[in-house]
Amino acid sequence: MNPNKALWEKGDFTRIAASMRESGEALVAGLGVTAGMKVLDLGCGDGTTALPMARRGADVLGVDIARNLVDAGNRRAQDEGLTNCRFQEGDATDLHNLADQRFDLVVSIFGAMFAPKPFDVAKEMLRVTRPGGRIVMGNWIPNDPTLVAQILKISSAYAPPPPEGFVSPMTWGVESHAIERFGAAGVPAEKVSFVRDTFTFRPSGTPSAFVADFRDFYGPTMNAFAAAEQNGRTADLQRELEALFERQNQRGATGATAIPATFLRVTVAR
Repeated sequence: MNPNKALWEKGDFTRIAASMRESGEALVAGLGVTAGMKVLDLGCGDGTTALPMARRGADVLGVDIARNLVDAGNRRAQDEGLTNCRFQEGDATDLHNLADQRFDLVVSIFGAMFAPKPFDVAKEMLRVTRPGGRIVMGNWIPNDPTLVAQILKISSAYAPPPPEGFVSPMTWGVESHAIERFGAAGVPAEKVSFVRDTFTFRPSGTPSAFVADFRDFYGPTMNAFAAAEQNGRTADLQRELEALFERQNQRGATGATAIPATFLRVTVAR
């Protein structure tokens, strides 16, 4: 199996995505999505941004490498009666079943950044975007002090070394790398713009319970715990993550959780 597919089908990202709905709605509100717009949501998960765009009348196709997330997205769309939103399996490095210049807007929020072969990802996103359209990516930033960058940094310290030739997904959070990748696909640097933005995780339980969701359902953290268990370091990893989540929680009420995470929003004008 494709290792990336195996990673994201290993857990159940819907458990994490449930805490991201409010920020997904807020991000979509600023994208200028209008009725009839043709939108691709790449690495869409179960529809955190796809469904809000469909509610605004766009014709939305969600593509994700994980079959379980595609199925979950289709169920959510059907439950809401959103006939203008559907989900299918696909690989961000090779969108061969999607026609050239098909979409007005291509969105990928913490999705395509995790695909291997980032130059192929940039090329494919550009290929399926019509002239005059836009690409918008949300990418976590390496060494950023906020939640997700730190989760991935801590997890990597416990996980086995990556295979030779591995390109960290976090490099998509570096402006020069994004410019280089889209530049190789033919986009002038002046057509790539950046802004730092925030997603806030709002799970229903405590920070400690939210750590458990990452441990049990988020592929990269699941791998880190599996490796830590082999080395007798499970308790160390658990302690580090619980300290991180408690430290970054900005909700004062006992038992409540609201944790912001900074990301780089990349906009490409086609």
